[in-house]
Amino acid sequence: MLPVKGRYFDGITSARHEVQVTVSADRRHLQIVGSSLPEPLSWPLPDLRALRDRARPGRLTVTLHAASDYAAPRDPARLTVTSAALSEELMTLCPELLKTDMRAGAWGRLIKRGALAVAAVVLMLFVILPRMADTLAGLIPVEREVTFGKSVVSQIERALGAERLGELRCEAPEGLAALDAMTARLTAGSDVSYGLEMQVFDHEMINAFAAPGGQIVIMRGLLENASGPDAVAAVLAHEIAHVERRDATRHALRAAGSAGILSMVLGDVTGGAAAVFLGERMLQASYTREAEAKADIFALDMLSRAGVSSAAMADFFDVLADMEGGMPALPAYFSSHPASAARAEAARNHAEGQGATSPVLTEAEWAALRAVCD
Repeated sequence: MLPVKGRYFDGITSARHEVQVTVSADRRHLQIVGSSLPEPLSWPLPDLRALRDRARPGRLTVTLHAASDYAAPRDPARLTVTSAALSEELMTLCPELLKTDMRAGAWGRLIKRGALAVAAVVLMLFVILPRMADTLAGLIPVEREVTFGKSVVSQIERALGAERLGELRCEAPEGLAALDAMTARLTAGSDVSYGLEMQVFDHEMINAFAAPGGQIVIMRGLLENASGPDAVAAVLAHEIAHVERRDATRHALRAAGSAGILSMVLGDVTGGAAAVFLGERMLQASYTREAEAKADIFALDMLSRAGVSSAAMADFFDVLADMEGGMPALPAYFSSHPASAARAEAARNHAEGQGATSPVLTEAEWAALRAVCD
């Protein structure tokens, strides 16, 4: 075969050398000759390795298997063959042309480094990030927290299928008035530091959640499946506890940070997965068991100050405990919370020590609240 054109790079300088390339007569070497080269080069064919990520279609870029400090030992020099015929001939003459060379112990080092990288991500997600979120939650001004909370609620509404913001919000005046009456009754004897903003979403999910800055959303499914207004009041008091303790803010910061880290690890440059992850995490809010226990205590105290019996809360948890016994599709609000049986017992014991109580809403108000999405 006659010499063909090629381009040679020594891997040390940026100079490009126009060369002539041919296979030696004994078909054991690749001869490289060029006027700008210090001397002709002779590369053994068995040592040739293809750089498949460097070549254009119809061309072949090769280097030499050689001692180096890299995991894949290669000579820094490379040669691009522009002839399709010579490229095909080299593929035939060099059986190890496509071989991936790895230094002894390289796989072990790669596995070790991979394990360290995974450990670093786990440390960031479960140790460093939660502590940073706890610190930041206490530093964010309430005004910014409120703005942040409204954006979170909007994102969740989108996640629930709303094509436009406000589409899922239930606005029957009598129902909203009943919800305001329930909120006023619960907070009348409590020192609540946030201006609570209550909403009902027209969604069948048996769910309620607290977003940062005093934003609390109740789903229609919770109203339809609750045994009465006192049970809803217990859930509402629990969510108010999360707001007051800034659990929602800490959780949102952790979720956003986790989503950002996972986006970088998984290569989600658009941030779409981060937004979905954040919405899902807030919908299925799973705080620590300590946070949940403290929220329960807060809710029981709030019910007592408001003169609302916690017996409905105990009955509610009894129903959930039965569902936990074998039902795989536990409602989203309760699937990530502590065991309901113990919570029911705590609420029942609390109810026995309460004084005089009365329903949180009248029958007419309760009917209006359940029909708030009609």
